[in-house]
Formats: sequence, C-alpha cells, structure tokens
Amino acid sequence: MSELYMMVTITNRKYMSKFAALYRENQIEVGTVSLGMGTASSSILDYMGLEDDEKSICFHFVTEATWKKVKKGLQNQLRIDVPGTGIAFTIPMSSIGGKRELGFLIQGQEFVREEEGTLKETKHELIVAIANYGYNTQVMKAAEEGGATGGTVLHGKGVGMKRAEQFLGVSLVSEKEVIFIVAKSEQKNAIMSAIMEKAGLTSKAGTIVFSLPVTSTAGLRILEDEEENS
Repeated sequence: MSELYMMVTITNRKYMSKFAALYRENQIEVGTVSLGMGTASSSILDYMGLEDDEKSICFHFVTEATWKKVKKGLQNQLRIDVPGTGIAFTIPMSSIGGKRELGFLIQGQEFVREEEGTLKETKHELIVAIANYGYNTQVMKAAEEGGATGGTVLHGKGVGMKRAEQFLGVSLVSEKEVIFIVAKSEQKNAIMSAIMEKAGLTSKAGTIVFSLPVTSTAGLRILEDEEENS
C-alpha cells in the first residue's frame, strides 16, 4: 500500500485543541490520543525554548496529499517550526486489514491504491523503546550517551507476558513505559546500541527497542537546518 502514512503529533497538552481543529479542517477525523511526558535535559530544553511538561501524543492516518496540506497548515497557521510548539512526522504504512477498515481510518480523504514501492532513504527514524515501568530515566540516559537529545514517554501495559517470558527466557513485568525518540538516521545505530547495552533485556529495565522510518517531519527545524549547513 503506497502513499498512506501514520502521522504522529507530539505537543504540549494546552496546544492540542488547535492541532485537532486544523486536522478536522483537512478531513482528518479518526485518531488516537495518548498522554506522555517530555524527557529532554534542561540544557536541551533551554536551547530549544521548550518547557518540561505534559505532552499529548496523537496518531492519525493520512494520505500523502493530505499530509502535504496539513504540513503547510502546521507551519503557516500553528507556527510549528517555532521551538516549543511541537513536532509532527509521518511513518509509511505497509498494509491495513480490509477496505472497510481503511475507509474508516481515512474517511474524507481521497486515496487510490497503487502498487507497493521500495521505501526511499529517509533522514530521520523513530526509535521505539519498550521498558519496564520506572526505568525510562535509565533508558534515556543510555540513549543520550548514544547521541539522542530527548524523547517522549508513554505509560502502558504489556499483554502476553508469560508467553514472551517463555520465548525470550527472561522475566518481564506487565507495566511498561514506551519511549519515543526521533533521531537522524545516521545516529540510530549508536542510540539503539547504547540502549541495548545499558538498559537491554538482561538489565532490570528489560528494554526492547526497534525503529521505524520517518518519511517527513514538521517542527524539527533545528535538526533540518543542521543537515542543510553540514
């Protein structure tokens, strides 16, 4: 399935209603909102003009055409490139189970199914680390040693823990923390290696980490400017 993406938005909770209104204007109706907490160090927060506060993390499904319109709105109407406003990025979808489900997720958006193509090289990646509850600080410390500048933490609960324990041969707890880190593609391996080495499955954090390609971003102007000037 080509040109269909999961759009992830991370912003201060007080701004979420403005983002939601913009999305409704662009026929983005269906989505999921989770609550999280920023993890960036105080020096990074000061540099980027951010506040260390509670976040809203939103997941929507968008077509490429819709994302292009929304990205312009994020930049022109919400000024997402101003530090402290938030970030948004897209992750390519490989498949969705059924036409009805697809129609429900992208209702109002025009989408024509095309042949699946090879994903082009991307500049950023979303690193996802799933750790035991209470260990996000250990995970982020390891990630920062690998080059990460910050992340967002979600609280959750694992399912199928007993079966996973049998498969992995380690003890797992059901209460989990999910850490999202957006990083440059060339930094991904170092960050993931640092997490696995210092907060991996054999540690008390019991972290499992993986990454997903980010095909487009809004609100990461500092990272993008550094790339253009390098």
